[in-house]
Amino acid sequence: MSSDNSYHDEEVLGRAYDSRLMKRLLSYMKPYRLVVALAVLIIFFASAAQISLAFITKYGIDEYVEKQVSDGFLAVALMYLAVIVGIALLTFAQVITTAWLGQKVQHDLRTQVFRHLQKLHLGFYDKNPVGRMVTRVTNDVNTLNEMFSSGVVAIIGDLFMLTLIIGGMLYLNWQLALITFISLPFLFIVTFVFRARARDAYREVRLKLARLNAFVQEHLTGMTLVQLFTREKETEIKCCEINTDLRTAHHRSVTYYALFYPTVEIIGAISIGLLLYYGGLRIEQNLFTFGELVAFIYLVERFYIPIRDLSEKYNILQASMASSERIFQLLDTEPAISSPDNRIANQSVNGRIELKNIWFAYNNDDWVLKDVSLIVEPGERVAIVGATGAGKTSLISLLYRFYDYQKGTIRLDGVDLKEIPLDLLRANLGLVLQDVFMFTGDFATNVRLRNKDITDKEIETALKRVGFDRFLRSSRNGIYTEVKERGATLSTGQKQLLSFARALAFDPAILILDEATSSVDSETETLIQKALEELLCNRTSIVIAHRLSTIESADKIVVLHHGEVRQVGRHADLLKEGGIYRTLYEMQYKADDRSHPTEGVVR
Repeated sequence: MSSDNSYHDEEVLGRAYDSRLMKRLLSYMKPYRLVVALAVLIIFFASAAQISLAFITKYGIDEYVEKQVSDGFLAVALMYLAVIVGIALLTFAQVITTAWLGQKVQHDLRTQVFRHLQKLHLGFYDKNPVGRMVTRVTNDVNTLNEMFSSGVVAIIGDLFMLTLIIGGMLYLNWQLALITFISLPFLFIVTFVFRARARDAYREVRLKLARLNAFVQEHLTGMTLVQLFTREKETEIKCCEINTDLRTAHHRSVTYYALFYPTVEIIGAISIGLLLYYGGLRIEQNLFTFGELVAFIYLVERFYIPIRDLSEKYNILQASMASSERIFQLLDTEPAISSPDNRIANQSVNGRIELKNIWFAYNNDDWVLKDVSLIVEPGERVAIVGATGAGKTSLISLLYRFYDYQKGTIRLDGVDLKEIPLDLLRANLGLVLQDVFMFTGDFATNVRLRNKDITDKEIETALKRVGFDRFLRSSRNGIYTEVKERGATLSTGQKQLLSFARALAFDPAILILDEATSSVDSETETLIQKALEELLCNRTSIVIAHRLSTIESADKIVVLHHGEVRQVGRHADLLKEGGIYRTLYEMQYKADDRSHPTEGVVR
């Protein structure tokens, strides 16, 4: 089980504003600069229209209400109504434009992040949990969408509004404007305190939410274990504790907002009270008109709206800086495995593999493979055996360039593996694993893997060749029978057969079987063995820890021990020779003799 502390690094918030990050974020808006310009223009006109209402009100009161003149007042009222309608239309256009912009940038960024994730080698995923990468693609990108749609452009709008309001107040009466500005220091103090408290509350909510998500995901994945050991009650109690912590953090966050907004309203009310008092005296002295006072009060009320909005935008900006830092850190991670740009003239592969003095380690000098040399001729069937941890699967990972070796060379048809484009290399290698992964969809989807060149007929043929057609006959929808998440509705044997059909459909030049039938029952193995004889014929193949029937018929058996090649030869010769292979064979034979005498596995 993961500890709570393991998620702290995910939610640490940096500065509310980082010019370096912001500059990089704004670069994603460059393709849509015309839309940005349009949004800013709309916001400017909307702000100007809002301010114009104050002056229309002043004019109507001073020229018509105060003078008790009705002729022409309808025109003023219609003008006021027209501005209101215009503001509504401009607001609609602003929301549509900024939302469109945010979704476009979010789409581009999410696509870039996912594309980059597919380029990273498997060693990256060994060190970084998949859940964390999912958070990058979903939550973090979505946070940036909020910044682009409700943050950057909206902040520009608020600044426009503040500038126009201040200008309007100074134009109407600079003395009243100064009285209004007396409240600004108190407003800044309140905003500063709120910002500090809101920052801490926001961080705490994110931490608690991360812990709850991690706990729920972990225990839903391990539900079999929870129910097996009847830990439901204890798990529920722990979940309730974490959920309570999250609720408390949310309450604290809401409390700060509940205090901040009324405080701003009180400061605004006091400011308006001072205006009414001072303005009333000025009106009595005929130094100020009633229309000017009403217009001024309107501007003061509007003055506090963008200030409150900017406080909200602070949280959006803060979250965006944290999310962008994590996203850019991911995007700046260079793929450890690079594909050469050069294209090889001869795209066909004969299947000759040569490993020469290969040294490989996952971590520093903790060597998993030590000075391994091996030649696999075209059409040759080679079996690789050895105890757990001998380096068998690591050897296959190097052939696929999931990892790169530190010393030595691997050549395919005489060409260094690092000089072959990854797509060409992997298109000619077919790998069948013991732990078969199934995607949500149907049989056809899991065999085709979105390769449109593979037809339904070829899928049906591949399934038939591995003996899966007997399951198709009992399925009403044939190859389009639904497959649940991770193949939950399929047995281990069925998933193995589907993986064989997948390899057949792609028809690779080199086939690699990594303990591909170790979890298959006798009946299913019989079906697979028939398909294997046809599949392996005239095809370079490497078989790891396969059943005895396949091992015995191999052209060459390579014995790995502690990352070194200890023995190479045919089955009968290695038995006569003795050593590690004979020991493994006898140990496995005795183990299988106690259960299924005819089903041995050499590991």
